[in-house]
Amino acid sequence: MNKSIFYHAGCSVCVSAEQDIINLIGKENIEVVNIGEDKSRIEEAENAGVLSVPALVTPNGNTLHINFGASITDVKA
Repeated sequence: MNKSIFYHAGCSVCVSAEQDIINLIGKENIEVVNIGEDKSRIEEAENAGVLSVPALVTPNGNTLHINFGASITDVKA
């Protein structure tokens, strides 16, 4: 993985964090995935260690949970 992946569910906490992360690391260095809209990517997020969103998965596989918008279980429902 060359880019970080930012997973979120579209809530206001997530959207605010998305803008901050993009400003910090640059849009060209991040893939933004809204798992609230694209539920097919939830399993991928879980496999990366995402327990809640917003979360950032770094290129070397570290999963960073940022604030708390929703648990992955809530997003699945």
